[in-house]
Amino acid sequence: MYRSSDLCRNSADVFAAAADHPITVTRRDGEPLVLMSEREDHARNELLQLAAQLMGVTTSDGRNVVEFMVGQFPWMLALTPDDQEDSVREVLNAARANFSTGQPHLALSTLTSWRETAEAVAASLGELPVEWIDDDAVSECPSGADYS
Repeated sequence: MYRSSDLCRNSADVFAAAADHPITVTRRDGEPLVLMSEREDHARNELLQLAAQLMGVTTSDGRNVVEFMVGQFPWMLALTPDDQEDSVREVLNAARANFSTGQPHLALSTLTSWRETAEAVAASLGELPVEWIDDDAVSECPSGADYS
């Protein structure tokens, strides 16, 4: 928390802190203000837009959640039905975590990741076999091996 007088005396420090995360600036003559980067403001606005769309899930007229989400995000049509269910579950869980913590990046990055997956599938990149690397396979690698 900074005082408004800090803006005059130590503006570089205050602006550096605000570039890193939203800060509160207290004032004697009024309500405290929040100072944040445009990037942070944009992320918060995107989260609110996502929240508004997700809140519509509760008012969907009898359709299930996956059908509703596919209607809101047509790119999901490129995913398999199982992936549609997985993406909806992951996005909703991430959004719930965001609403609880006030951190907009998790739901937005989850939604973006699934959208990019759908775009790759739509571009036929999903036809190539995928070999997933699990944690056990990585731990079995010889020590000192260079994987760069």
